[in-house]
Amino acid sequence: MAHESISILQTILSASLVVKLVLIILLGFSATSWTIIIIKYRVISRSQKETLLFIDTFWKSKNLSDAYSKARQLHESYVARVFRHVYLELKRLTGSGGSADTLASQNGGASLDNRSGVEHMRRTLRKATSEEVSRMAQLIPFLATAGSTAPFIGLFGTVWGIMTSFQGIANKGSANLAVVAPGIAEALIATAIGLGVAIPAVIAYNYFSQKIRVIDSDLQNFSSDILNIVERDIFRPRGGI
Repeated sequence: MAHESISILQTILSASLVVKLVLIILLGFSATSWTIIIIKYRVISRSQKETLLFIDTFWKSKNLSDAYSKARQLHESYVARVFRHVYLELKRLTGSGGSADTLASQNGGASLDNRSGVEHMRRTLRKATSEEVSRMAQLIPFLATAGSTAPFIGLFGTVWGIMTSFQGIANKGSANLAVVAPGIAEALIATAIGLGVAIPAVIAYNYFSQKIRVIDSDLQNFSSDILNIVERDIFRPRGGI
């Protein structure tokens, strides 16, 4: 095993300049991909845990003010961030700083009528949700880029290694193993590393894409819930039941 490792290392060190550049590029792709995978896994995992905690707290809260106090403590929750944004916008619109009951009682002093107020909050929710999805999806597209390009970069190294083998045959006038082996070895190593970069990148991209879809679904569901609360308890039609 040690002999094989030394042989691979020696093959890389003795490879042509072009193949070495290809391997350096692939290693850079690999290091960046794994850094993104680790960072995004930690961020998304923490965000989802805090989101579950916030949603549970939100439905147990007596009013929006209590929910806001909890949301301020959960900095990683994407739903809590959307709620903080919406709550502050709601305070600005109504000129109140309290609970849903307080806001409802002061509806007559709101700067917008009921229909405009609901529509404004709908736009606010849509914007905040879109920003959160974009924020959570940051860096993930690089994994798709690495997964789609790394095999071709490795293939370029493969082609170059085979060309080196043919040049060796032409220069030596012989096609024995000693002549073609170095170029073939370079080609196989470039191919292997290219696949080694692409496979985990594609797997991670699919995994995180599914997580982003879940996050988007959570945000859409929460947006619908908070909008219903706002429409029912705060911007309800005057004179309604």
